Amino acid sequence: MSDRIEINSAFIEQVVALIESNNSKELSGIIADLHFADITEIIEYLSDNDAHILFDLLNEEKSAAVLIELEDDTRKKLLSELTAKEIAEEVIDNLESDDAADLIGELSEDKKEEVLSHIEDIEHASDISDLLSYPEDTAGGLMAKELIKVNENWNTLQCLGEMRKQAENVKQVHTIYVVDDNEKLLGSLSLKQLLLAENGSVIKSIVTTDIVSVNVNEDDENVANIMNKYDLIALPVVDDLNKLIGKITFDDVMDVVKEEAEKDYQMASGISEDVESRDSVWELTRARLPWLLIGMIGGLLGAKVIGVFDLENNFELAFFIPLIAAMGGNVGVQSAAIVVQGLANDSLKMENLFQKLIKELGVGLLNGIICSVVILGAAFGLGYGMGLSLTVSISLLVVIVFSALFGTFVPLILEKYKIDPALATGPFITTANDILGLFIYFMIGQAIL
Repeated sequence: MSDRIEINSAFIEQVVALIESNNSKELSGIIADLHFADITEIIEYLSDNDAHILFDLLNEEKSAAVLIELEDDTRKKLLSELTAKEIAEEVIDNLESDDAADLIGELSEDKKEEVLSHIEDIEHASDISDLLSYPEDTAGGLMAKELIKVNENWNTLQCLGEMRKQAENVKQVHTIYVVDDNEKLLGSLSLKQLLLAENGSVIKSIVTTDIVSVNVNEDDENVANIMNKYDLIALPVVDDLNKLIGKITFDDVMDVVKEEAEKDYQMASGISEDVESRDSVWELTRARLPWLLIGMIGGLLGAKVIGVFDLENNFELAFFIPLIAAMGGNVGVQSAAIVVQGLANDSLKMENLFQKLIKELGVGLLNGIICSVVILGAAFGLGYGMGLSLTVSISLLVVIVFSALFGTFVPLILEKYKIDPALATGPFITTANDILGLFIYFMIGQAIL
């Protein structure tokens, strides 16, 4: 049983001290009872050399589990120290087909083929090779080949015997799948159903045919949504002929959800590439610079808008520029975030888009009226005069309504043209709303003042 510990700076310093003193015996004793997730966390704190020393002390099963959990850059560095034969025998043999395929997929083409040639289990190698043929972002790229399946014509005793043979290659039995003579998926069977069935009962008489499955080419985000919608632990994968070819488990989908959330958060923050804290200065700069330049161009356009209008006679309009820009940007991002979330979890359907727009218009109007009334009273109370106060109030109402609709439309348009709608919650919509909000503000100011 693995101990649960807190990975803090004191513990890391202890590990580093043992590595530097070449005290492998004590270090092995410490990590022997640790969960592989804790070891993964420790390795991420270590230098490349220390990480390699610690990794070498792990047994094959634990080292394989650790490799799968490591960050991409750290895993690549550790794998580069291993020969193709070592990867095949010490790592791949201890992984299920989906994890093995993910790991081998990160290798160069030459090393990939070499590793596959060193896998002694021909069936395992064939399964991995098959999985490598599917794109990473599909159900085929997520699924594992290991599963328990029984024929509808078997009886319960025959079924138990066959299951024992299949279970040798399956780490955890989630569901028993039932197929016909052509390997087509018919339904599922729980262990409880099997145990309670009378001896000699035919499987087709106790099978549950109400089963959710996905095609092997289904997008991974849709797979995640399906598993979330139906609260599934495992999901069977079928080909175009409805033949059962694999299964996807909840932990695989959690990885997809985590990756998508990280990507959307980075994009919403104006980071154009997938980066990690350990990346180089140049990599981090390259990921952040494009949107900084776009924001700078937006600032120049905003300055141009201000320059077009005559502020010399109404210089007090400049006092409220930050307010108008900030409110427009905030409202736009809020509306965009709701739409992006709906698109991501598939709760926003194309047929109810009109209703969504009407609702956002209502929300924008209500928020705009409340904010405009507040700013009217506040500005007049601070002595800015009724003309300026009214200008700011009306402008704020129009900007909030416009930004709410703009923030709703933009992610929908991006989605239509196959561009990640998470882009709409980042600097793009903030910059656009700043410019358009200022234009609306000065147009109204010019008309009133």
